[in-house]
Amino acid sequence: MQGTDWSDLQAFLAIARAGQLSRAGRAMGVDATTMGRRLRRLEARLGATLFEQTREGQVLTETGERLLVQVEAMAQASGLIGESSTAAGGPQLAGTLRVSVSEGFGSWFLARLIPEFAVRHPGLTLDLVASSGFLSLSKREADIAVMLSRPKAGPMLARKLSDYALRLYASPAYLADCGTPIRPADLAGNHRLVGYIPDLIYAPELRYLDEFHPGLSPQLRSSSINAQHQLIAAGAGIGALPCFIGDADPGLVPVLPVRRIERSFWLVTHRDTHQLARIRAGKDWIQAAVQQHREVLLPPLPPPGA
Repeated sequence: MQGTDWSDLQAFLAIARAGQLSRAGRAMGVDATTMGRRLRRLEARLGATLFEQTREGQVLTETGERLLVQVEAMAQASGLIGESSTAAGGPQLAGTLRVSVSEGFGSWFLARLIPEFAVRHPGLTLDLVASSGFLSLSKREADIAVMLSRPKAGPMLARKLSDYALRLYASPAYLADCGTPIRPADLAGNHRLVGYIPDLIYAPELRYLDEFHPGLSPQLRSSSINAQHQLIAAGAGIGALPCFIGDADPGLVPVLPVRRIERSFWLVTHRDTHQLARIRAGKDWIQAAVQQHREVLLPPLPPPGA
């Protein structure tokens, strides 16, 4: 970046943080036309496109993401960021942070902890994509993903976030009508089971029903863990749920409570962008939330005979 005008880099940084030329211009006290002219001058000097224009505003390209890491470091070193400080004394974050998580973890665990993060980073827009499947970090569809396994390929950085437990649940009404299983073998043929649609399972880690007893398969099926929870709560049958879902519903009863299986969550970022300030803040928040509420994900086993 030798010979590059620092004001152009400041404009680039402001646009990356604000996500729009007009908002970035207001932050720097100039109009959007001036911001656009500075951006085009920087792109011409570097010979690369730094942003893609979308309906929501300016989105960094892969080259732009790499440049942002360098420019943030330069700005911090020179003390010229020019942003207000948070209560913690650091620069205020802006822009968008997109986090891709599984449907259950996002809606039952992470969503209720977002208010604290939002108060800490009022200038940051957080996209929580909680669905059956994951967005691609390598295609820049998300900044952070909480996945069910470590990625086997691609420019990813992954670390184990936490183990979590699953066990069987049913409604009291169902158990009153159909009886309470005493042994895992009682589930085979004697009970309606709730679970995933086999050919629509998006991760092999979700094939867990027959780990409670070999050969079990659901008669009531859905691709959505939230829909499965509703089926179980409505008395349709017995099904496996993560404990952070099943234990959070006081209307459900654990079935064979000492028998459970465990899976893992992995925190994944892209190698080129993991040092961006907004992504570091998101990673730190998720890791702290999991550490603080680990007993929700992995509750202690009840004593035998309980």
